[in-house]
Amino acid sequence: MVVGDFPIELDTLVIGSGPGGYVAAIRAAQLGQKVAIADKGTLGGVCLNVGCIPSKALISAAHKYETAKHSDDIGITSENVKVDMSKVQEWKQSVVNKLTGGVSGLMKANKIDVIQGEVYFVDKNTVRIMDEKNSQTYTFNNCIIATGSRPIELPNFKWSDRVISSTGALALKEIPKKMVVIGGGYIGIELGTAYANFGTEVTILEGTKQILSGFEKQMSQIVSRRLKKKGNVEIVTEAMAKSVEETKDGVKVTAEVKGETKTYDADYLLVTVGRKPNTDEIGLEQVGIELSDRGLINIDKQCRTNIENIYAIGDVVAGPALAHKASYEGKVAAEAIAGEPSEIDYLGIPAVVFSDPELASVGYNETEAKEAGYDVKASKFPFAANGRALSLNDADGFMKLITRKEDGLVIGAQIAGPNASDMIAELGLAIEAGMTAEDIALTIHAHPTLGEITMEAAEVALGSPIHIAK
Repeated sequence: MVVGDFPIELDTLVIGSGPGGYVAAIRAAQLGQKVAIADKGTLGGVCLNVGCIPSKALISAAHKYETAKHSDDIGITSENVKVDMSKVQEWKQSVVNKLTGGVSGLMKANKIDVIQGEVYFVDKNTVRIMDEKNSQTYTFNNCIIATGSRPIELPNFKWSDRVISSTGALALKEIPKKMVVIGGGYIGIELGTAYANFGTEVTILEGTKQILSGFEKQMSQIVSRRLKKKGNVEIVTEAMAKSVEETKDGVKVTAEVKGETKTYDADYLLVTVGRKPNTDEIGLEQVGIELSDRGLINIDKQCRTNIENIYAIGDVVAGPALAHKASYEGKVAAEAIAGEPSEIDYLGIPAVVFSDPELASVGYNETEAKEAGYDVKASKFPFAANGRALSLNDADGFMKLITRKEDGLVIGAQIAGPNASDMIAELGLAIEAGMTAEDIALTIHAHPTLGEITMEAAEVALGSPIHIAK
């Protein structure tokens, strides 16, 4: 402690202001705690600034461009459609600014102190927060760690002007003619698809046998077919990237593909092979907080670490690195600090990929349900049999409902198709509420909507489908 550095006392300190941290801070404040939130970056964290939000803005802009150029089949022809990437970036940033400004307003409304600086633990009740000029000590009764994650940098692919992470891909000032993407997970597919829609020739190098390996094969295959149909996307599976040669205006990537060495030239190399938790360099060892072998913080069902007054949420703990998971855990941690009996239950947390078409899943898939010992029925309904999907000229895909045979209880659902990201919410609610296929089938859905597909899939589960042959 520096001379004159008198500790500032806090009830609850939240470290990290992403969708986990700021939600935890707000919930803690609502429960009567004196709260401060500390972050070395900008309010909103990775998600709002260089992740979820700007990527979806870029995806939306690219989709509008692609639709404008390729709507001849429905009688709409556009000429001289152009992209001004500088304006796209300005618009994308305006979306980010609105949301980060909104978070700042919420901090003020909930009387949450915002502290800018890097946090380092001194002991289990004390941190030191430093910026470029000052160092201040804070003491706290409880702490929530929500420091998030960062892209993994591979030893042979160091970040540079031409070898970029998702952050770099979101900030490009021009549309590349060619791009190589290492990694066919959700980040690589989302950003690769966006640039393909802008006209970039995209090569995706995936180490496993399929892209989007976290989803069922029949779901990822629909995305693969749609990407290949664009004509400017090549998907190379069982490909292990080995090295990159960088020039002033491009890269040459060497990969081993099924035992054969191949090279790929491009303007940029986008590396999306996962994310690393930000649990280093904050002094966790000073406190004795237990980590897994992957550097994740071990927690109990209330997000409490092995140190009773310190909690952890989001990308620094086990489970999928999803913003909505972090927000959910943030509420649980804040409520646990307040003495409430809240506990985490991940069954109803959806996973979504903003691919083309979108993929979404919640609860068990068919394989997982059987492995868990359930006797289940999988009931599919195709988007091609839905009037709204056909009128949108976007009828690829299906919904699959997973129900327990003994009573029709809904325990899972998977969707591949337009607006899957919105449709999955109804199925998440059905699982959380303990609803059956009959409950959904008896719920009148508006016509013509994509939402009807949920009702139709439930009718398939009951053995009484209306719009497909039994």
